[in-house]
Amino acid sequence: MATITPFLWFNDQAEQAMNFYLSVFEDGKVLNLSRYPAGAPLPEGTLMTAGFVLNGQEFVALNGGPAFGFNQAISFVVNCETQDELDYYWDKLATGGQIQQCGWLANRFGVPWQIVPTALGRLLGDPDPAKAARVMQAMLPMAKIDIAALERAAVAA
Repeated sequence: MATITPFLWFNDQAEQAMNFYLSVFEDGKVLNLSRYPAGAPLPEGTLMTAGFVLNGQEFVALNGGPAFGFNQAISFVVNCETQDELDYYWDKLATGGQIQQCGWLANRFGVPWQIVPTALGRLLGDPDPAKAARVMQAMLPMAKIDIAALERAAVAA
């Protein structure tokens, strides 16, 4: 069966980004590394590609030069069960990056992430449209999502 693997193009920070992600996610490992040979576009010995796994998801990172950059059209979602888990991933991935609203951030390598509670889908999908609307209004001004605040909004009259 074919698999789908996200392929991340970095200017020259693929190895640093991979090592950073491996430090954030407990279940991670390097699968393979390849380095540029002499005469290649980047200096000899510079990481060309790295295959790695984070929480069961394979990734490939490339040092490809400055031709392309990341944007929010594609992001990685980390679904969190608890506020402690959400706080952990938010704090780690946001450090040195750019914080956005509704659980979005771009980490210090420019890669977009969404750190969201699994409760969000349940609360926004509530069959009571007034309850779902209150949750949406509570979430919109948030950067890091506060699960307790969303739950309070859901039951507010």
